[in-house]
Amino acid sequence: MAHDERENRDAMTGLDTRQTFLKVFEEEITKADGEETCVSLAFADLDQFGKLNDEHGAAIGDEVIKSIARHLADAISGKGRVFRYGGEEFAVVLPGMEKEGAFLVMESVRSAFDRMNEHVFVADGKEVRLNVTFSVGLATYPDDGAREQEIVRKADEALYRAKQSGRNRVSLSREEKMVTKTSHYTQGQLERLSRLAKREGVGEAVLLREALDDLLRKYLIREV
Repeated sequence: MAHDERENRDAMTGLDTRQTFLKVFEEEITKADGEETCVSLAFADLDQFGKLNDEHGAAIGDEVIKSIARHLADAISGKGRVFRYGGEEFAVVLPGMEKEGAFLVMESVRSAFDRMNEHVFVADGKEVRLNVTFSVGLATYPDDGAREQEIVRKADEALYRAKQSGRNRVSLSREEKMVTKTSHYTQGQLERLSRLAKREGVGEAVLLREALDDLLRKYLIREV
């Protein structure tokens, strides 16, 4: 078991990886469902990290990632778990925490990091002073969906809105505006979609949104 734990630990930050996050989050939703409680999920992503890397180099960029990882882990200790979701993005699981409480926690974590003003990073014999911030997107089970994929998607969309609305802030998931299916799908695709939705016990729109999100993640890179 110790060997498996090491394999699922991110070498740079010491945090658990995305693979472990997916397993833990699914378990927490199952637990919340059985206990009729809730679990919140936050995605935290460093602002304008690509620009920072270009201007100061990957070594400094790595130090910035380590810094935010330490800050999140220390601030969330006792309240939930932090995972390195990928690159400069982190997932925070807050079991038993409703959306309002989770928002207050993540806003406190964000503002505390922001109040530090300039952060000093040292790598390859170079010292750099930077104003580093991060944005957060938040969603809660079961308020925002009945499946872990829905909560992940809505937290990710909330993060995107935080970036688009100015960065360095916490955004909550919100009710989505839906559109009807069009002739972009073949009859065979729609029939298979209907069977899959019945088998999984979810709406067809849920499955379509999950598929579209997977497609966007595959071909698009968050540039904010």
